[in-house]
Amino acid sequence: MLEPRTSGTAPFSLSVLDNAHTGVGSTVQETFQEIIALAKLADRRGYRRFWMSEHHAMPGAATSSPQLMVARLTGETERIRLGAGGVMLPNHAPLVIAEQFGMLDTLAPGRIDLGVGRAPGTDGATAAALRRHRGAGDDFPQQVLELLGFLDDEFPQGHPYRDVHAVPGPWQAEQNEVPRATTRPGVWILGSSPYSAQLAGRLGLPYAFALQFGSADVVTAMALYRKHFRPSAVLAEPYGLVSVGVVADDDPVEARRQSASTAMGMLRMFRREPYSLLRPEDVEAYPATAQERQILDEWTDRTLHGTAPTVAHRLEQLHEHTGVDEVMLVLVGHSRQAQARTVELMADHYGLPGL
Repeated sequence: MLEPRTSGTAPFSLSVLDNAHTGVGSTVQETFQEIIALAKLADRRGYRRFWMSEHHAMPGAATSSPQLMVARLTGETERIRLGAGGVMLPNHAPLVIAEQFGMLDTLAPGRIDLGVGRAPGTDGATAAALRRHRGAGDDFPQQVLELLGFLDDEFPQGHPYRDVHAVPGPWQAEQNEVPRATTRPGVWILGSSPYSAQLAGRLGLPYAFALQFGSADVVTAMALYRKHFRPSAVLAEPYGLVSVGVVADDDPVEARRQSASTAMGMLRMFRREPYSLLRPEDVEAYPATAQERQILDEWTDRTLHGTAPTVAHRLEQLHEHTGVDEVMLVLVGHSRQAQARTVELMADHYGLPGL
């Protein structure tokens, strides 16, 4: 079962998602060190979980393998849950993912989350380079069932993988005549559509809705998730999370400048240019056309930006509309200092129980 809520005065738990964005003027090595520092800060300040995302061949988003960074973070943090938000399962063999996250759970028992999605996390050419076939996403429900089978070592009689065991995992514990593992990675379904919401409900798994990608209908998705939910061995009642872009600063103008930097990254991606985030001053100096200005303004305002009370008010509105149990702050902006400041300000505002 999911652990009790720990956020102080917030009506929801608070977590953090880092996309490993590397801004212009920074190296990947610097970005990774800043991610480690940010995870340690989130752990210290009492956030519930810290997730990384999977992207491929995308300059400016440096985590092609979130599980590798999570492995490092298991030794850098003490209590925060760590995970992938997420692994794009059709890019991988379910057995390999079960083994990798079994290893992570062995390193940090009871602290590992495995969020799985069906998008490629990249463009079509790169998806082909990953050996992902065109209809890979259509098999997603079956891939999730295989993953769960390997994680729990529970395939029915006659299943072709009944005698295939993920190691480390429950089978290894039994063969060594030691108690069966008391934990395993917490599996989540990720998505931003009615399809993913209904699948999560039918499987009795927690559901994470990615609102940072656009204006998808999160209210309908959460309602469908609850409608289709079936209690399972891991979850007796529905548990929903929504992730949303956030940047908080004592100066609301600076918060908007950092949000605009991420908006420019989206515009560059739409034009098939590198996603690397430009400095706010370079964004301000960019001679945008009327159409580009509309895109920049739209994506700037999709991020919740402003002072901590302003951001908190919008988070609470989101909670009121969706009834989610948890909100995950997707940290945005060119400045890693701005992202760390967001973590600090929101923890202060909600009185999170730090170490």
